[in-house]
Amino acid sequence: MSAPAVSIVLITHERRAEVLRTLDRLAALPERPPVVVVDNGSADGTAAAVRARHPGVRLIRLAANLGAVARNVGVAAIDTPYVAFCDDDTWWEPGALALAADLLDRHPSVAVLTGRILVEPGGREDPITPELRDSPVPAPPGLPGPALLGILAGASVLRVAAFREVGGFSRRLWLGGEEELLSLDLAARGWWLCWIEEMRVHHAPSPSRDGRRRRRLGIRNTLWTAWLRRPVPGAARHTADVLRGAPRDLVTAAAVAEAVAGLPWVLRERRPVPESVEHGLRLLAEPRRNSAARRYVG
Repeated sequence: MSAPAVSIVLITHERRAEVLRTLDRLAALPERPPVVVVDNGSADGTAAAVRARHPGVRLIRLAANLGAVARNVGVAAIDTPYVAFCDDDTWWEPGALALAADLLDRHPSVAVLTGRILVEPGGREDPITPELRDSPVPAPPGLPGPALLGILAGASVLRVAAFREVGGFSRRLWLGGEEELLSLDLAARGWWLCWIEEMRVHHAPSPSRDGRRRRRLGIRNTLWTAWLRRPVPGAARHTADVLRGAPRDLVTAAAVAEAVAGLPWVLRERRPVPESVEHGLRLLAEPRRNSAARRYVG
């Protein structure tokens, strides 16, 4: 049998029951992908439970919660050319990873394939689907799907070489909209990101999420990303759009205060994207402004 082309990297924190359920589903995949679980400093017995129920999984225990940077740790531990990310509440459908490997083999300029997300229970399309399916980002003919300028980490398969080329996920952003900066850095280096309708992933949103913290980090990180990578006019427009769409409450105020406090390092590390990428971001402004999936709530 040929060696697997795709490994799965799954990050988790304090969700023992959910990660075990997800691993049960991943173990049944016909592709038999190697699975790396990075436990982000859980204290609920997650690591022991994973080791007992899924001894074939490679388990990496971190002493602290590194957020999205735990994915970087997972990628450092694999030797396949492609990596499928998973959260502890997402899982890939049978055949999705084989399709991803085939498409990435045939399209060497593509760095990321993002799948169609089905929300459980019921398997309904995630509200962000129309935005991805109808993406207006200009692209050359021959790509396997619509071009994107943003991905969803728990529903994407990446070319490992491209991921490593841009340094993976940012330690500064930690978690919450952290994919946006990675996506822009890939696009700035000439890589393509695509949405694939036939590549399906399921998402059963965890009831244990801290919605207010997630919103604070999401607002902060999207502001930082705009200030880090967009020319001044684009950064200003995006900032205005974010602030118009966010509730006027203490969570938003805290997010803006954190973003402003980070301006010294943002200005030091600022690298605006090429005009071709900024053009795509301008085309995305209206769909994102009207998107039901981009509401800062919680």
